[in-house]
Amino acid sequence: MRTIDLRRDTITLPDSRMKKAAFDAPLGDSVYGEDLSQNELEECAARALGKDASVYVPSGTMGNLVALLSHTERGDEIILEENAHIRTSETGGAACVGGLMFRTLYGEDGAPDAKDVAGAIRSVNIHYPKTALICLENTHYRYGGIVVPLEKFRSIREVSMKFGIPVHLDGARVFNAAVYLGVPVTEITRLVDTVMLSLSKGLGAPVGSILAGPVSFIEMAKRYRKMLGGGMRQTGWLAACGILALSEENISRLREDHENASLLARGLNEINGACVDVEKTHTNFVLARFEDSGFSAERFAEKLSARGILITPSKANTFRFVTSKEVSREDILFTLQIIEKVLQQPSQ
Repeated sequence: MRTIDLRRDTITLPDSRMKKAAFDAPLGDSVYGEDLSQNELEECAARALGKDASVYVPSGTMGNLVALLSHTERGDEIILEENAHIRTSETGGAACVGGLMFRTLYGEDGAPDAKDVAGAIRSVNIHYPKTALICLENTHYRYGGIVVPLEKFRSIREVSMKFGIPVHLDGARVFNAAVYLGVPVTEITRLVDTVMLSLSKGLGAPVGSILAGPVSFIEMAKRYRKMLGGGMRQTGWLAACGILALSEENISRLREDHENASLLARGLNEINGACVDVEKTHTNFVLARFEDSGFSAERFAEKLSARGILITPSKANTFRFVTSKEVSREDILFTLQIIEKVLQQPSQ
């Protein structure tokens, strides 16, 4: 039975070019700066993101935590959107490891309003924690891969400059955002001081993320990466895949994932009992509600899994579908057929 995995874009596998590049890559001790492939990857990533330097880390979660630690001191406060991945899905590392506090704000389109950010910045007072950092996320994971408008980034950047507070971007899928907006990724990243980028999601590398920013910041980040166990030594095999992940051809391919997600969203809306806000299907995420399906969320996912379709229950009657290079247009059409059959035959 064929399996179509729409749970996450982390299921992407390295292609034949990546595999060949990996096994041909020179190796060296990356902690000593002697792995040539990692050095090349970090230089390539910094250029692509419009920053002075970057550092390769094992995961996006580590990259974000390293960024928070490098920007702050214990007891500081960070402003971020209330459903930001850094707050909801990174195991409380900021509090546990960094001794940091969160000041959360709601943002309907993935980022808070600039006036709310300004209002949340603490005045200097011995009773208050210091506001040390503003965190943004683009695309926004919890809101279905939506792209935050550049106007909001610009307004928040003006606030950050006025108050002298740096901005960090959780840009795990920032290239998806750039493709959706039809702009160079630097149009987004120039509005923040530091950015984390995942190589192992839609870009298809097997492991790793990038943290980019000013040279002095990256030197501090390397210390925290080592502290957290992120010194991986002979990284050339992985870094070679990351270099290809950042190729223009590979980044442009993300558009195909967006088109497949749009096809899925529109197709689901034509099925009785399914509902998708197509206008908010910006990139490779689809959030779909199945009202009165006759199943619990878990049971519905099980029904589809038994037919080879893997999806993720998000909340009651809502499911997340994520397209990637492992999912073709034909897979989407087949998925729509299976979902319609399951909904029409709830007793089977």
